Amino acid sequence: MSSAAAPPGAPRSVLYVDDDEALRRLVAKDLTRAGYEVTAVASCAQALALLGERSFDTVALDHYLAGETGLDLLPAISALPEAPPVIYVTGSDEGRIAIAALKAGAIDYVVKDVAGEFMALLRAAVAQAIQHVETRRLKEAAERAVIEARDRAEALLREVNHRVGNSLQLVSAFVHLQSGAVPDGPARDMMRETEARILAIAQIHRRLYTSDDVRSVDMEEYLRGLAEELESSLKTADRPHRIEVSVERVKVATDRAVSIGVIVTELVTNAFKYAYPIGVEGAVRVRLGRNGALLSLVVEDDGVGSADDVAPRGTGLGKKIIRTMAASIQSQMERDPQHKGTRVVFAFPD
Repeated sequence: MSSAAAPPGAPRSVLYVDDDEALRRLVAKDLTRAGYEVTAVASCAQALALLGERSFDTVALDHYLAGETGLDLLPAISALPEAPPVIYVTGSDEGRIAIAALKAGAIDYVVKDVAGEFMALLRAAVAQAIQHVETRRLKEAAERAVIEARDRAEALLREVNHRVGNSLQLVSAFVHLQSGAVPDGPARDMMRETEARILAIAQIHRRLYTSDDVRSVDMEEYLRGLAEELESSLKTADRPHRIEVSVERVKVATDRAVSIGVIVTELVTNAFKYAYPIGVEGAVRVRLGRNGALLSLVVEDDGVGSADDVAPRGTGLGKKIIRTMAASIQSQMERDPQHKGTRVVFAFPD
């Protein structure tokens, strides 16, 4: 059965169910004069057969039928794939029946013979029921349009993320090639740091491209992928360190994920450069998880340690970047003075 809306200007269809033949003719004539296309039947079986063959804009259903009641038909109408609204017709002293009909799925009820106004009340109820259906259809169409627009926007955003991620990966590769032509020393270290920062942001865009939700990032997948790329980029014979990652399955908003990724990149890069003596292998650990109502990010090593009041061994740019990124996630960098090496902790809302 199709419930498609009638073409503009087409008469709205009404199914009237009543075993009183004289009243059926009067109702059919009155509603036809009001501009409706009326089909009138005497039983639940006839009504159900018609509802299975074609659609109606509304059904007016009398309570008392030969050997049955309208309440027997209501559940079957409600179970139809796209059920039409039902107006229940009762007697003047049958308020309990009207309430039962409304609970069973009727949209409205009309009382017969109310000072001779039954026909006018029924016409008004039919018009209101059809208006209700039209409003519902418009609402559903608007919701579908919003969903389609959102899906198109998300598909476009995924494509943008894909292209940006690829472009950043290409830039990172160029920087890596260029750094290979620079002698060991501060200049080469700066280029490797730049490469790592680019990789951190490129990873975000690649995760968004493959994610079902472009508004957030799965931090376990992101940080593990970032750690692999950082280790591949930073590991050398003089710095044979490894990165160990322990991350809970949490999602954070994209902009916050970028900030976290940049913080991790700066701290891991710094640990590779300064935490351990030249040629000594060590571990750099990255942990992210919940700590009460907040998320906690920890980056630590077991190296020689450092303190906030010690002058930077490099340009100091990394520390400035970390503090800026920490502020963007409503956090600040805190060092654990009890830790053997260096442990930096950030607590922030998700």
